[in-house]
Amino acid sequence: MTGQAAAERAYAYTKQRIITGDLAGGARLSEGQIGDELELSRTPVHEAFLRLSAERLITLSSRQGATVNPVSPGEAADVVEMRGVLERSAVDRVAARSLTASEIDAALGVPLQRQEAALAAGDLGAYVEADCDFHAAVIGLAGNPIAAHFFDLLRDRQLRLAHLVLSSSQVVLDASFDEHREMAACLGRGDAAGYGRVLDLHLSRHQGLA
Repeated sequence: MTGQAAAERAYAYTKQRIITGDLAGGARLSEGQIGDELELSRTPVHEAFLRLSAERLITLSSRQGATVNPVSPGEAADVVEMRGVLERSAVDRVAARSLTASEIDAALGVPLQRQEAALAAGDLGAYVEADCDFHAAVIGLAGNPIAAHFFDLLRDRQLRLAHLVLSSSQVVLDASFDEHREMAACLGRGDAAGYGRVLDLHLSRHQGLA
């Protein structure tokens, strides 16, 4: 394995554990610990830690090593605000494009099916990924590649928030899926205002971290 490939492996492994909550906010990390788990030297792990630090997922200290940054109330609120702005704008544009119900179903049906299967299997990780893909598909229907790009930049933080929120209760998970189906139905009938009302409720769950 090349040095770059090893660094990428260490980065992806550590980042995934942070996003899923396996490494919670405040958890201490060391290059040696991650290196031992992946059977890698410290050099690629150090490179991975520098990337994670640049993304503000961890804080590096010469004395304490690395510490996982918790999701602050401010960060949660900022992510939810930006996600809401992008999605509401996209839904207005989708309504203006007068897409057919079949076009909307073609875009949203697959992530909804994946969510339903993950819900039945009790697979939170698969559910959260499909959850994010559902909202990305809504943005995609707007036909605005700039909006899609900005939404993708929020993906990691959205995934981390979703893991924190949806891991708390099966009731919340069930409600989240029901809201997705209702949002899809609103889009299918061109009801942007109805979509916005359900989205407000949907996003309020994330605001609960504040």
